[in-house]
Amino acid sequence: MSTRILALDTATEACSVAIWNDGDIHALYELCPREHTQRILPMVQQILAESGLKLTDIDALAFGSGPGSFTGVRIGIGIAQGLALGADLPMIGLSTLNTMAQGAYRMTGASQVLTAIDARMGEVYWGQYQRNAQGQWQVQGAEQVLAPEKVTEQLKSLHGEWAMAGTGWPVYPDMAVGTNVTLTNGNMLLPQAEDMLPLALERWKTGQVQAVEDVQPIYLRNEVTWKKLPGRE
Repeated sequence: MSTRILALDTATEACSVAIWNDGDIHALYELCPREHTQRILPMVQQILAESGLKLTDIDALAFGSGPGSFTGVRIGIGIAQGLALGADLPMIGLSTLNTMAQGAYRMTGASQVLTAIDARMGEVYWGQYQRNAQGQWQVQGAEQVLAPEKVTEQLKSLHGEWAMAGTGWPVYPDMAVGTNVTLTNGNMLLPQAEDMLPLALERWKTGQVQAVEDVQPIYLRNEVTWKKLPGRE
């Protein structure tokens, strides 16, 4: 029986959509900060048209549940819920950090990936991912929001070669200094929906889906810090 999964992500500066159509992959990716609300639905419509599919042909809708930009995560989840509700689709929420680990594997074959997204305020969203022989990813410990020096402390318990992925590394390039970790470039700065597809397919096969009303974002931060605009009260 054929499987069709639509994936979308707006959790960072990037906007991406992808479709798994029984083994065929179609993907669109744009760097469009602050334009997610204008771009994501036209991209979904375009990729459906290119795949010769309607939304009602899709079996499940995968979405980036964060961590990432607070606004971006909310936009992506809101759009995904609207689409899923309209077509009565189950949903599959996927970690942005896990998606980037999969992307680093796709780009370089790396099976050990250190994912770090710049979280502003002197911190990164952090995840240590390893891929086992069955092709499944395991996060070591848990995804966290950490100061760079805390990341360095965690890395002191690791050895060997690990690929870097995410915007946190260019911002804090010295996080592995003084550790026994050898860093390689995972060639994955921002998440791409294409890399959500194998993760979503695995969950679909094992029945790990959510109803629209049960979807929750992953912020990692308990509080959201709002910055006042200059000249505004």
